Amino acid sequence: SGCLIAELEVALTDFQTSKNNVQHHTEEISSNRLIIRRGQFFTLILHFSNRGFQPGLDNIIFVTETGSLPDLAKGTRAVFSLADRAGTSPWIASVLTNGATSLEVSLCAPPTAAVGRYLLKIHIDPFQGSVTAYQLGEFILLFNPWCPDDAVYLDSEPQRQEYVMNDYGFIYQGNKNWIRPCPWNYGQFEENIVDICLKLLDKSLHSQIDPVTDCALRGSPVYVSRVVCAMINSNDDNGVLNGNWSENYTDGVNPAEWTGSVAILKQWRATGCQPVRYGQCWVFAAVMCTVMRCLGIPTRVITNFDSGHDTDGNLIIDEYYDNTGRILENKKKDTIWDYHVWNECWMARKDLPPGYGGWQVLDATPQETSNGLYCCGPASVRAIKEGEVDLNYDTPFAFSMVNADCVSWLVYGGKAQKLHRDTSSVGNLISTKSIQSDERDDITENYKFREGSPQERQAFLKALQKLKSIRSQGSTQAGPQPSRPTWPSQDHPRSLDTPSLQPSDVIQVSLKFQLLDPPNMGQDIRFVLLARNMSSQFKDLKVNLSAQSLLHDGSPLSLFWQDTAFITLYPKEEKTYSCTIPYSQYSQYLSTDKLIRLSALVEEKSCAEKVLVNKIITLSYPEITINVLGPAIVNQPLSIQVIFANPLSEQVSDCVLTVEGSGLFKKQQRVLIGVLKPQHRAKITLKTVPFKSGPRQIQANLRSDKFKDIKGYRNVYVDFGL
Repeated sequence: SGCLIAELEVALTDFQTSKNNVQHHTEEISSNRLIIRRGQFFTLILHFSNRGFQPGLDNIIFVTETGSLPDLAKGTRAVFSLADRAGTSPWIASVLTNGATSLEVSLCAPPTAAVGRYLLKIHIDPFQGSVTAYQLGEFILLFNPWCPDDAVYLDSEPQRQEYVMNDYGFIYQGNKNWIRPCPWNYGQFEENIVDICLKLLDKSLHSQIDPVTDCALRGSPVYVSRVVCAMINSNDDNGVLNGNWSENYTDGVNPAEWTGSVAILKQWRATGCQPVRYGQCWVFAAVMCTVMRCLGIPTRVITNFDSGHDTDGNLIIDEYYDNTGRILENKKKDTIWDYHVWNECWMARKDLPPGYGGWQVLDATPQETSNGLYCCGPASVRAIKEGEVDLNYDTPFAFSMVNADCVSWLVYGGKAQKLHRDTSSVGNLISTKSIQSDERDDITENYKFREGSPQERQAFLKALQKLKSIRSQGSTQAGPQPSRPTWPSQDHPRSLDTPSLQPSDVIQVSLKFQLLDPPNMGQDIRFVLLARNMSSQFKDLKVNLSAQSLLHDGSPLSLFWQDTAFITLYPKEEKTYSCTIPYSQYSQYLSTDKLIRLSALVEEKSCAEKVLVNKIITLSYPEITINVLGPAIVNQPLSIQVIFANPLSEQVSDCVLTVEGSGLFKKQQRVLIGVLKPQHRAKITLKTVPFKSGPRQIQANLRSDKFKDIKGYRNVYVDFGL
């Protein structure tokens, strides 16, 4: 009858964290913090202390804010009410149930909202003048590959499970003739990892320079992926990892020893964001995969065997050899990496012509700058295949990694003689882990047409023409460009001619290396050189043989073995020449990558042509064996037996075993073993208590003063129990 109704008072907010997180596929991250995905409703219950909510009387207005200076115009602040039917805000709020002293409401962030940490407030306006504001709490908003309106939407549940939810996998290493799966613990849902990922965005140069704009742009997966890519390496900022290819790791960790991303990310945060020492390409890619999957962008790790690194953007890799067949250091730093590892992230590309969305290349290994920062991509995989190198971002560099041509030069007497141009050696067996299986997927056809096909050459020539056109226009293309030095002068032996498909094999001799035993570390390397005369003339050959160590980025190390063979061949005759390199001769020259390049340079007295043949060997270790003793059940003790051996016929010291596994171990386990006698086998039993159910993986690594990366893994299914 005219008496004032008491103002509605909020006593408690129930974020329904457990229920919301399950529905938003974030329960693995946390069960007690609200972590939601954009474009999807979540619910909360407001409990009032004095009365119930009356729709005609109470006006509840929600406010969400993110970033240091939330701004309505930039989309980092939103104001929306339950009564708002006009849809003036892209955020939505609606009543689900109205109880006696509680109100269940449903809220939804727009599918384009900036990801990050949000503050949720409400204002209660009783239509009577005074407004009471309440701070309800914080939540984290992530990308949503389950939402069709999100730019990272992926239309396949098995793919979402593999590329967003799977927290372990394999990174392929070795060489194209010997591919080795290296187990890796991504651990994107481990404790505090989501906070570290958000800290990484805040520490970027973009955020330091202009935090307001940076925060507003975090709704774009294209933008976020570029920021993360630059922040994984430490070249321009206090990024996560310091790259090191020097073989000297005394003030840090040898990149080969890492088995997961969690230890790296936690160390980065614990040291006040000082770069962790050290990483190489697979470590950069693995840590980037962890961050992107955590933020909700579907991501996979890709290995390219015989990967081109074209420093001057002409799609040609030059390799120089001396007359022993030894590869020489290239001053221009053009190299073919034995393997190189990067990421693919799944996203729509509204900034490109239609059809170029989907998988995008992102390469966090610091190689060339893009817009002044060391990052690469996102470059559309389809654009790479089709030679559309004028599309953003860094597509020419990505194209050269999989489809550059390689020209070999013989250097002697201050001159360079062209040996041959190979149009198919760069970019082989491009590999990633299969969906929900431990097999390897070959995805080479996503990146290029079949080698030798007319379409492949057409794509190469289109890319070459577009690069010339970009160069002549002084690079007016929008967006970042790879660094573009001047074209080589005409007197330099590098050529920009249309590649010839005829090999210059006037000598008409076929050569091939063949190993006689598997190349096991600690054993002599026995091989033969097969020489076949394909002509109808007698051949009198001189063959210079050599072996040298390599780094996986193609950098040559010491030459440690040489031999000269004289082989005579009648028309169509085939002969073998046998060779042995003793372990004692190669052991002290090996790099951590355990790569040896065998070379043979053949010349014939009656012919000016020379033929070069190479074979790259990766020496292998026996793997660690892991046995799970008994059933694995959440919150119940579990024993794990680890069996390993010293493969060498000499004693090794400083042995350390590391074991980890998301959901199985709270942190990485380190066991100091000390000395292992020659060929000695050892067993160690570890005890743990699994704390997450479902498919899990244990990763182990053994290092010593003589080797760094004897690895093993074991898949485990953890039951939920009672």
